[in-house]
Formats: sequence, structure tokens, C-alpha cells
Amino acid sequence: MDTQIIPAAPGTPDRPYFGIDVPLMRLLGLQPMHMEEGLCRTRLPASDRIVNSRGDVHGGTLMAVLDFTLSGAARSHAPLDVGVITIDMSTHFLAGARGELTFEARLIRRGAKIAFCDGEAKDASGNVVCVARAAFKLVPMSSGGN
Repeated sequence: MDTQIIPAAPGTPDRPYFGIDVPLMRLLGLQPMHMEEGLCRTRLPASDRIVNSRGDVHGGTLMAVLDFTLSGAARSHAPLDVGVITIDMSTHFLAGARGELTFEARLIRRGAKIAFCDGEAKDASGNVVCVARAAFKLVPMSSGGN
């Protein structure tokens, strides 16, 4: 898997996440890896600040990062111009997640106002630990978004 950080949209210190700033993703330590039309990849380094009482990455952390990565795939056609609002998201936890994780999201279908995406989180061994599917409302960037 590609581990080089390659933002599709210009990344700057104030807009590091494929052309936008998401303070929660900064807090979690998420790293943007790659975005292209219909695809988004991110990486979450291991940290003891994002785990639950068992030492697994907290489910809320997994859901938040999947939401962001899925939204990246939804807006990948115009990352500097289009924002998104999550309409619906379902998540399935398949195994405890430990250590560094990579997230990959794919666009299933995009219409004029709605995009549908699916994605997964994998551990360092390549095991899928969590999957998600979401629908997003597409909005002009000036209206906000994920």
C-alpha cells in the first residue's frame, strides 16, 4: 500500500486535509495519504490517547476517521470546491483495532447532490478491522462540510 503523503488538493498548515481543516482529525493525529477521483486514503498512527479501556482503538475514533475518509472520496472530484454533510453512516466493527491503521474509502455513486461511499480500516498486518458505508450531501465549500 502507498504510504507516501500525496494530497490531491494543496495541503497547507491551516488546510492540511485535502484542502480543508478538520480540527478533530488534527486532534486524533490523522494523516492524509492520497486522494484521487473516487478514492481517499488516510493513516492513523498508534497513540495511547485514542484507545478504550482494553487498549483497542476506540470505536468512536474509528467512526470519526471513517466518516472523514469516506467524505474525502465523496468530494474527491472537486476537493477545493465541494464540502459534504453526512446524511447517514453505518459501521461494522469486525475485530479489535490496535496499532497504526490505514483507511481507504471509495465512491460508489455520485449524483448532483448526493454521494454514496464505502470504506474500511486495516491494521498493520492488513486485517480489515472495521467497515462503513455512508451517504453525503454535496454542498459548495462556502457552506461548510466535513
